[in-house]
Amino acid sequence: MTDKQPSGLVVAVKKTLHELAETFGAFLKAPRALWGVNIPYVFEGLVYFGILTILGKFCSENVALSDIHSGWVYGAVTGGITFAMLLFGGLSDKIGVRVSLALALAVMMLGRILVAISGTIPLGSGMGSPMFLLMAVGLLLMVSAYGLYMPAAYAGVKRYTNPQTAAIGYAVIYGLMNLGAFFSGFVSSNTRHAFTAKFPPNGLTAVFWIYAAITLFGSVLTLLVITRKVDRQAVEQVARETRQMNTPEQNQAADAKAVAPAKKKEPPIPLLPFLGWIAVSLGILAVVILSRLGKVTLKGYLLYPLLAVAVLGAIWEFLRKRPDHPFRDGRFVFFIFILVPVQTLFAHNWLTIPYYLDRAFTGTGVSRYFEVFSNLNPMLIFVLSPLIAALTARRNVYKMMIFGTFVMALPTFLLAIGPNVYLFLLYILLMSVGEAMWQPRFLQWVAEIAPEGKTGLYMGIGQFPWFLTKMITAMYSGYVIARFCPKPELGLPVRTATMWLLYALIAMISPVALVLARKWMAKGMTRQG
Repeated sequence: MTDKQPSGLVVAVKKTLHELAETFGAFLKAPRALWGVNIPYVFEGLVYFGILTILGKFCSENVALSDIHSGWVYGAVTGGITFAMLLFGGLSDKIGVRVSLALALAVMMLGRILVAISGTIPLGSGMGSPMFLLMAVGLLLMVSAYGLYMPAAYAGVKRYTNPQTAAIGYAVIYGLMNLGAFFSGFVSSNTRHAFTAKFPPNGLTAVFWIYAAITLFGSVLTLLVITRKVDRQAVEQVARETRQMNTPEQNQAADAKAVAPAKKKEPPIPLLPFLGWIAVSLGILAVVILSRLGKVTLKGYLLYPLLAVAVLGAIWEFLRKRPDHPFRDGRFVFFIFILVPVQTLFAHNWLTIPYYLDRAFTGTGVSRYFEVFSNLNPMLIFVLSPLIAALTARRNVYKMMIFGTFVMALPTFLLAIGPNVYLFLLYILLMSVGEAMWQPRFLQWVAEIAPEGKTGLYMGIGQFPWFLTKMITAMYSGYVIARFCPKPELGLPVRTATMWLLYALIAMISPVALVLARKWMAKGMTRQG
């Protein structure tokens, strides 16, 4: 009688667990400099997502803005961050990871101090008040610094990981930021309740002071961990490990690339027409804002197409002398822009969910601790992202994008049934699984197709659709909230089921389009694995 052979499923599970252990084991041996990127990223995740969770409430109750105008502030902050990456993403490649991270954190700390001061000193309230202007300056500093910080962090992951640990490296930094975001709910809610009397009307100003102090700690930690010596040793270690993993042919190709002559410098931007298009865009945007504020009476349907033409003109002037620019690649452009509909669900994590929990569940523990419930998704991402990345490291990127976006978008229909805490928790769980399936792989794909020395630039370019997502979603989210989830004291009906049905249909555009375009995309994907 022969021994029973293990089934194919058992063999596959053992192989997967073995690969998982090997990948995590190699990552734990990564250079110390990598942890100088990762650990401060936890604190920054706490502060950044903590601010996003309370910013709408701060604008509404402290600064006395309407829901619509609060949405615009959200759009300026989140969209501004992504636009700043386009402007400053390449700077991290020039001044180095260490200096970029420390400088960005220092400027962010200053900005957050100004926001805290705006709520501490009596400066009036409302749009255009000194309080609003001081808050706006603080947010502008924070936004600008973020344009340097995030590309530098991902450039650091690329710099301090080898081919075996790269996938898990990108997943871990994405997960650690979400871990910090989860803890922000506890920091914010407890601080808010403890300091309501000292910082009326709701204690949110005290939360901003706490966040400024945490940012200071993160900047000091970055400088202490990533010294020049540690950075040099990390680069040498990664180079040794990479050569050991590579085939002789790959090492020969790398050596040839290192001694190859420098590429021809890109032609300069046609500055005068480019600045002209930018000026026209800003002018039309100013008229749009004034019309929405009732200062002018021009029709929106006339202004928005003009604004779109002006922005496209500026982009064309930038690209027309750059035949090798990624935006000249149709498949690359489709791949990053088709993710905009499903990415609206990310934006609703701070544009809609805090309002939804605070108002649709008013009088319950969910409403009292809305910050905690708003940040359950980041905790799940912290757990799921590295695990799913390790299990799917060899899977085709495009297929992972299809499966991940489907899993992320479909659960939104659960919220269309109506306000129910259990359905909300199930939505968060399933949506987080989908996010963990595709988002880190997308970031890895963008970083790894970048030419040597242009990682920060490509990360900024890859974030451009995210900029559009934030801006577009912020333009209508305040209106939708005011209509379908108004303040309880107004006595208006709450119709959140209709709101979430609309958002579910929008999100489903991405996975459906990815499926329809799969054959066309397969012909030109730069990176398949």
